[in-house]
Amino acid sequence: MKTSKEAILNRANTLRWEIGEDFHDSLMESIYEEASELAASVVKRPEQKSKFDLDSTIDKIVTSRWLGLPLMFVMLSIVFWITIQGANVPSAYIASILVDTLHPWLKDLTLTIGFPNWLSGLLIDGGYLAMAWVVSVMLPPMAIFFPLFTLLEDFGYLPRVAFNMDGLFRRAGAHGKQALTMSMGFGCNAAAIISTRIIDSPRERLIAIITNNFSLCNGRWPTQILIATIFIGGAVPAYLAGIVSAAAVVFVAVLGIVLSLVVSWALSHTVLKGEASAFSLELPPYRPPQILRTLYTSLIDRTLFVLWRAIVFAVPAGFVIWLVANITIENVSIAEYFINWVDPFALLIGLNGVIILAYVIAIPANEIVIPTILMLTVMSAGMSDSGAGTGVMFELESVAGTAQILYAGGWGLLTAINLMLFSLMHNPCSTTLYTIYKETKSIKWTIVSAMLPVVMGVAVCFFVTQIYRLIVG
Repeated sequence: MKTSKEAILNRANTLRWEIGEDFHDSLMESIYEEASELAASVVKRPEQKSKFDLDSTIDKIVTSRWLGLPLMFVMLSIVFWITIQGANVPSAYIASILVDTLHPWLKDLTLTIGFPNWLSGLLIDGGYLAMAWVVSVMLPPMAIFFPLFTLLEDFGYLPRVAFNMDGLFRRAGAHGKQALTMSMGFGCNAAAIISTRIIDSPRERLIAIITNNFSLCNGRWPTQILIATIFIGGAVPAYLAGIVSAAAVVFVAVLGIVLSLVVSWALSHTVLKGEASAFSLELPPYRPPQILRTLYTSLIDRTLFVLWRAIVFAVPAGFVIWLVANITIENVSIAEYFINWVDPFALLIGLNGVIILAYVIAIPANEIVIPTILMLTVMSAGMSDSGAGTGVMFELESVAGTAQILYAGGWGLLTAINLMLFSLMHNPCSTTLYTIYKETKSIKWTIVSAMLPVVMGVAVCFFVTQIYRLIVG
């Protein structure tokens, strides 16, 4: 009995060993076969006739060491150009409805109902107009930019952008995916802050959040274009005006990218020390975009969501703008008191009190900066024949008319240059600040995100002012 049991155990051990050997051999053969297939698809031998691969051919171009970055800038420039040019007509159409038609009608309605002038002014000239300007200026660019950006994402190009920029951001101690969030910031900084969720490292995500404000959002493009057209283009012969003003705007946008890298490097070597994490990026195959999903994602999840947040903050800002322009002490408005008080400091950094006040009370939305500046300039310069009334924000269709008001307000080339720089380097809008707080759950980092660009903007404007005055005299 014992002998039989030992024989059975020995036989079982023999079978287990044989099965194990077969399994081991089978596993190794499978690994070698898979490795051979992988090598065959990647390694090209001289005797092999390679098959044409469209994805590989495109990648050789768009991820090329010499062509990758230039093509990226060309692609983004095309997106920006389509956004800016395409938004002009719908923005003007929406403004004509909300500002030129509905505003007077609502104003007359409130007076007919019996609203006192101050309440009508506060609600219609203040809150409603701020909302109208935000919608007319902000909605069309976002409705164009976000679908285009999502199409590039679905097509598979944006991961190639991250691949091209990874080296630069890694040297700055940041993450390669920050290139994607930075690009998203050119549409809306608030949406870009949300998009930083794709970065796994909390340290690198925080760097991406803090530096995203250096991407010019669509609310700041109109300011850049208008000021460059009037002052930069106006400083050169007419046949060069368009090219020079466009180059000035592009320069500011590129400067924002450089500042993102510089500040990322500074943060990663000081308060946010750490090594850049490994960035494993799988380049997906190119594929046709899904149009319906793209429209839903870009228009519903991004455009309308961000627009609603901006409106929520813009309406109270409109109230404040109307109040500071209409509440007077000894026949002088609060706005004029502030402008006169801050003007000496503002002149030191090449700006003026009107610009500083406009950026203070227009924190909720960059879209209302120019209407606020025009309203405050007309009021402080005593130009009673211009504008739409005390405390009423406005814009002019004529660039020449806008230039006339700004020149009458004491603006010059230095003011324009520093405004373009300060527009790049100032605190994020309220919508973005709120989003930063929601994403970081930290008041400290929200304050850092707000104050860091302001300090940099003041320092840069002061430096440029001193250089300008040294050269011009």
